Amino acid sequence: MKRVWGNGLLALMIKSASVAAVVAAASTITINAQAATMTEALVKNYAAAMKSSANSQNINQVARLVSDDALISLSRKGKSTSLDKEAYLKLLQNSWNDTSNYRYDISVDNIVITGGQAKANVTTNESWVKDGQQVSFVTTSRVTLTLSTGNAVLLRAVSQVTIN
Repeated sequence: MKRVWGNGLLALMIKSASVAAVVAAASTITINAQAATMTEALVKNYAAAMKSSANSQNINQVARLVSDDALISLSRKGKSTSLDKEAYLKLLQNSWNDTSNYRYDISVDNIVITGGQAKANVTTNESWVKDGQQVSFVTTSRVTLTLSTGNAVLLRAVSQVTIN
């Protein structure tokens, strides 16, 4: 009788341990699923990281903030062009190399989050000196950010550029 009771207790302990393991696994899955959700804080972190990276002219940091599948459409005075990640980074790097006193600011509003993506209005203000002349660009964009390794990165941008 003692032996049966002992086996019963052992079986109950194993069953309880299995339930605990299942609950722990389910909790982990829930936490991981939550981490795969875009948040307003991630969008704001993206903007802060982009501002810091651009102002320090760190092309590698900017590259981490742009999806490998990014498509950036720029329009100015009725003319449009589209850039992939590589072309965007090359344009940015060339701009930095050909200018001095580069400054970048970014603001984000009208954030709409759906699962792992966010759409937002983004306004960037860039200024620099080229050939002794101060140049300022204001770009207004509707962007789509997506999650990559737990951070928001630029996936799409439809932008209107204004030169001041």
